[in-house]
Amino acid sequence: MRGIYNSVTDLRRQVFTAIASMAYDDNTDYSKRMEEIPYEILPGTKAKYRDSIFLERAIIGERLRLGMGLPVRDITEYTNISDGIEESTIAKKYYDDPLINIIKFACNACPEKKVFVTNACQGCLSHQCTEVCPKDAIHIVNGKSCIDQEKCIKCGRCMDACPYHAITKLERPCAASCGMDAIKSDADGKAEIDYDKCVSCGMCLVNCPFGAIVDKGQIFQTIYAMKEGYEVIAAVAPAFVGQFGPAVTPDKVKAALKAVGFADVVEVAIGADLCTIEEAEDFLEKVPEKQPFMATSCCPAWSVMAKKNFPDFAPYISMALTPMVLTGRLIKKEKPNAKVVFIGPCAAKKLEAIRKSIRSDIDFVLTFEEVMGMFNAKGIELDQITTSDPLTEGTNAGRGFAVSGGVAKAVKDLILKEHPGTEVKVQAAEGLKNCKTMLMMAKAGRLNGYLLEGMACPGGCVAGAGTLQPINKSSALVKKYATENDKKDADESAYGDRLHELSEH
Repeated sequence: MRGIYNSVTDLRRQVFTAIASMAYDDNTDYSKRMEEIPYEILPGTKAKYRDSIFLERAIIGERLRLGMGLPVRDITEYTNISDGIEESTIAKKYYDDPLINIIKFACNACPEKKVFVTNACQGCLSHQCTEVCPKDAIHIVNGKSCIDQEKCIKCGRCMDACPYHAITKLERPCAASCGMDAIKSDADGKAEIDYDKCVSCGMCLVNCPFGAIVDKGQIFQTIYAMKEGYEVIAAVAPAFVGQFGPAVTPDKVKAALKAVGFADVVEVAIGADLCTIEEAEDFLEKVPEKQPFMATSCCPAWSVMAKKNFPDFAPYISMALTPMVLTGRLIKKEKPNAKVVFIGPCAAKKLEAIRKSIRSDIDFVLTFEEVMGMFNAKGIELDQITTSDPLTEGTNAGRGFAVSGGVAKAVKDLILKEHPGTEVKVQAAEGLKNCKTMLMMAKAGRLNGYLLEGMACPGGCVAGAGTLQPINKSSALVKKYATENDKKDADESAYGDRLHELSEH
């Protein structure tokens, strides 16, 4: 589904746009407006996507509530969509657990995992599927292969052996995408999240083809803070390049953000540069004398996973603050009364921002998709913007944090630059399942002396749950942007001095 504009994507963005429009309107009765929006998004009497127009509108109602930061309603009790709206009509609202939510009546109750024979089976003479099955679960019935589901262990050997590719695996998409094995079925077969395992990476919500999984948002509160007169500053993650279209340059994005109410725009790449310095110093000081390896700390979903599943490795994760937090602190140091909005690709950053040690640094977290709703609400056509207001804070290395391998590369390059001849071995993994495999290798002692980079999303930050573009296209555009700004490197020494000065604070 990633990068394919579909009906789920369309509905999600319509909800974001409606929330932003409601927030920008000075003369709106918010309670009344929330009850009206589902009828505007889904007008008429006939269902467009499901069996019932009432069901469709009920789902939109829950999406509205979650987008406002409100909890999913209990469907056994009578409530209005707008119940609790007063709690969200404020200029400062933390995300409340749980961040990732399942709208039960939107869930299709997909089967967890099942290997079955399709009608493409040709009843071939060799019967290779029966020969490779380790559990004798496949037999020939009326000339066709048949799988005994009670014996089947879903190993997939029969799938690989079938010359016609007539055997396939049916698996719940949300569960298949979850690297934490945190999604199971409840008594009704509906998806259920084990929040003790969940790290809020958001892969389930972008892989559910029924749009039943939704994270909470802060679009309304961000705009409300602007209207209340706060100086609201956007801190934009490096993955923003190309997210709003290939013709939308970074300076156009900056101009568009100012047009929707942001007082200023800062690249989080500057925080990435500071993170690089800290992690390079950590690695040189600790590996291998004090610890066998060091893991990067930038991706909150990856670091939480490592601490949950490999608690003994917690001390080996770099203590460096993430680029988001470092950038927020820089902004607040200069403008302590400003409100900082991290704009990025990541659902897990929302979880990171609610930590008590970070709340004072980051006020709101929005995804690129949520910000697109703000642009739509204001009628801004980004590719038509002619204002030139370039971003100048970050270095090429910091901008490269957005793609898998970029963090480790930046740290390694800095170490080699300042300490020529130092051996820096690197291992990078993307996707939580691969990250687990990497940590298992480390546990076996096969990665001693290494710098380990983990990214929860396959492809890196450009593949986060809040992105707008195909992963490969986004990755290419980020790399291009990170390498075409060589003018900064001409004054590399002075810029490096500035980074070291900032890092001391």
